[in-house]
Amino acid sequence: MIRADEWSPIGGFILEPNALKAATMLDQNVVVAAGPGAGKTELLAQRADFLFRTGACPYPRRILAVSFKVDAARNLRDRVRRRSGAQFASRFDSLTFHAFAKRIIDNYRPALTGQNALNADYRIDRDQRIAGEQITFDDLVPFAVEILEKNLYARGGIRQTYSHVFLDEFQDATGDQYELIKKAFGPSGAVLTAVGDVKQRIMAWAGALDGILKDYADDFTAESLPLYQNFRSALRLRRMQNRMIAQMDPDAAIDGATLSGDEGVIEVLAFDTDDDEAEHIAEQVQDWLAAGSDPAEIGILVRQQPHLYAARLGQALTSRGIPFRNEQAFQDLAAEPAAVLMFNFIRVIAAERQAGAYAELMRLARRPAASEDEAHRFDRSLKRLIQDARDDLRAFPDRESDPAFWHGWVEKLLDLVSRPVLVALSPGYQHGAHLADVIDKARGSFEKMISLDGDALSAVKRLSGTDAIRILTIHKCKGLEFEHVVVVGVERESFWGKPEAAISEFFVAISRAKTHLTLTRAEYRKRPDGHKGRWDAHRRAHSGFLDFARDS
Repeated sequence: MIRADEWSPIGGFILEPNALKAATMLDQNVVVAAGPGAGKTELLAQRADFLFRTGACPYPRRILAVSFKVDAARNLRDRVRRRSGAQFASRFDSLTFHAFAKRIIDNYRPALTGQNALNADYRIDRDQRIAGEQITFDDLVPFAVEILEKNLYARGGIRQTYSHVFLDEFQDATGDQYELIKKAFGPSGAVLTAVGDVKQRIMAWAGALDGILKDYADDFTAESLPLYQNFRSALRLRRMQNRMIAQMDPDAAIDGATLSGDEGVIEVLAFDTDDDEAEHIAEQVQDWLAAGSDPAEIGILVRQQPHLYAARLGQALTSRGIPFRNEQAFQDLAAEPAAVLMFNFIRVIAAERQAGAYAELMRLARRPAASEDEAHRFDRSLKRLIQDARDDLRAFPDRESDPAFWHGWVEKLLDLVSRPVLVALSPGYQHGAHLADVIDKARGSFEKMISLDGDALSAVKRLSGTDAIRILTIHKCKGLEFEHVVVVGVERESFWGKPEAAISEFFVAISRAKTHLTLTRAEYRKRPDGHKGRWDAHRRAHSGFLDFARDS
């Protein structure tokens, strides 16, 4: 352990004064108002490192980080592991609100009584609730709140476990989610750090609580620390963001003279039809990839319904052999360790020189509690299974496109790894049918992807996202960043609704770009095949948004 005054940001990072103060706060709750690119994830990772290395979070107590999205929770967990190492990261729980609520339910389920009582093997369904047997995702947080209200032992157990709590993207938390935090940690000895940005408040449609950052500051007597610097985007892009900030939150705008420079690219492209738009974007993506861009650094953003707005783009990408992933369908799946285990196994079988996939496969499959001799035996068995599957594929190459071939070998993998090891991969796998649901969804998604071209490697690339460009809604892109961002359909028919909500979403979209931002619109969007809902074929440019891109 080191003294607090001996600690410095890990990895040579230089934090601006307010960020450094937030990272090293000992006993004071904090709310950090941070704009896009201000380094919110890095700030929290550095704070975790400070708390662990100085002993402010003493063993065996833990740090809890609660995020709004699965991807954000995974990104923060991975960042802490990179900054502080596996030993400290093992005491860092990065969960979504739903995952945190489920952990409370699983640990203290008997506290639920009456119509909310649950069996030990309860299931979670998207829509349907069955008394005692099945609840919906929307039930998770209220049920956890009920447990904390009723059960002093549950509250005490959580407060004894966590000395510090991080609240990420807190501006999007709902009233129920905030109630969960208050019931779990207020008042208590835990020290809370909340980060958020009201300019990126885009979940009002889902019940995000208006004014939550101020309510939190009042309820938890939290010190407010604003962060203004954008370390993500090039200067030309930062000037565009600053023009939007001047309209959305004038006090947060900075002197434009401090952002002089020509770094970065902003393009505004108009097309007659969405077919023209799709072909141009696909060609641009192909050029970026040919120039050496990492596929994971290319993000295609739409405000809503990517299966409709990006259908023609998907066809254009497929015709060029460019793997892509629709995040609306697969983002959550890629965060599931059981699915990652299966996909990496398929990668290792399907192609040579998959060192990263092999290392991740071995890491997930290992038995942490096994003796050295048992670990060696398992290692040999897994390597033998991999070789047998490779030999089978080489002997019968036509089987590559056959889902039954992959189903059989994946089943052998899961049997070898064993259910106890699979359950230990995630707290969410310990109760109910979630593990089985993840495995079934992973299999079904792989079968769907391999049906496109019969190429197993391309299929898992689309699913994993590591070697595929990503098509996602603005709501799914929170907390992510890309070298190249294309915002499709900057049209009044796309960005409709309350003006403050629309401009917040557009701000989130354009602030994902680090170097190159492309904004597109089309005069005519053909109704997608089979779509029965409202669809405006003739479109108008959203000139109010596009004007922000004009650099003067």
